[in-house]
Amino acid sequence: MQPSPVLIPRVGNSEERVAEKHKKYLIHEHCSIRDAFKQMDTNQGKFVLVKNDRDVIIGIVTDGDFRRAIFNGVSFKERVSTITNRDFIHFNHTTKVNEIKQVFLKNKNIQQIPILKNGFLHKIVFQSHFNKIDLETPVRSLSAPVVIMAGGKGTRLDPFTRILPKPLIPIHDLPVTEVIMDRFAKHGMQDFHISIFDKGKMVKAYFDDFEKPYKINFIEEKEPRGTFGALSMLKGQLDQPFFVTNCDIIIDTDYSKFYDFHINGGFAISIIGSIRHFSIPYGVCKIDSEGALVEMTEKPQYDFLVNTGFYIISPRYLDLIPDEERYDFTHFIQDIRSKGRKVGVYPVSEKSWLDVGQWGEYNKTVEVLAA
Repeated sequence: MQPSPVLIPRVGNSEERVAEKHKKYLIHEHCSIRDAFKQMDTNQGKFVLVKNDRDVIIGIVTDGDFRRAIFNGVSFKERVSTITNRDFIHFNHTTKVNEIKQVFLKNKNIQQIPILKNGFLHKIVFQSHFNKIDLETPVRSLSAPVVIMAGGKGTRLDPFTRILPKPLIPIHDLPVTEVIMDRFAKHGMQDFHISIFDKGKMVKAYFDDFEKPYKINFIEEKEPRGTFGALSMLKGQLDQPFFVTNCDIIIDTDYSKFYDFHINGGFAISIIGSIRHFSIPYGVCKIDSEGALVEMTEKPQYDFLVNTGFYIISPRYLDLIPDEERYDFTHFIQDIRSKGRKVGVYPVSEKSWLDVGQWGEYNKTVEVLAA
């Protein structure tokens, strides 16, 4: 029996509905990289398809393309066409199902393939459309240790944290710390070190009855040691680069790729940086020394790469952290750079960073993880 062709909607209302369905993945080539990045964040597909004035698809931009643009210092004001991959995988509407399936099987990193007819988008075929058992991409297993910094008081969630310690803030039916651990476990990591101070006995009591097969070691601070001081107690215990995360954030990215970035870049510490877009809703004035207007920019937009509180550290640099002293992340970065060592920054999109540490963001996180 011959394999069936990909089902392409008929012309008319059905075709219009499909076009509307995939509209969120389309962006015009004259739009800015900033607009494309925002749209990719909104559609949560980690890609956008770029079209021209005639609505013909000319290429694709993925999250990897955005990351390379950031590394190369490309301005987000530039047109998205400057970073568009025009040599992209796509198929004609008459392509057989088995042919498409074979591409997914041979290229596990490909999550979607556009189906075109005369250059126009008719359909997007996602890997998930096929048998999940056949196409499921195996998650690369990492054996790296994970340190969860959970000793803070969580003052941004006051008065909630007057009663419950920040590491046990619930995300649906699990505390945030367990949600974080489960995400690492999907990549094979089960060796956890949790720093505790405020309401530390409550945190330990919760994990006393823990049923999951994780190895948990508690780093108990006798007094506040700053954001990085507790790491001094791990000297000599770790022999490979390890993850460090705050207990009030969730990062949605491929941890294996981040680990490779750290190793291949030869970094002492690597930081997950999230893109943040800000708009000033006013005309911004630039003046000279005498108060005369030089120029006015109407409603300017700015982009920043923000530290999320998620890191990979090479263990030899733990020796820089003093014992029994207050020591913050900023001190560690200064000491690393004073030694002439490199600090890596791995960019992720704005919505890849979920912040549980303040009420507005906490509520958004609960909604996102419920989807």
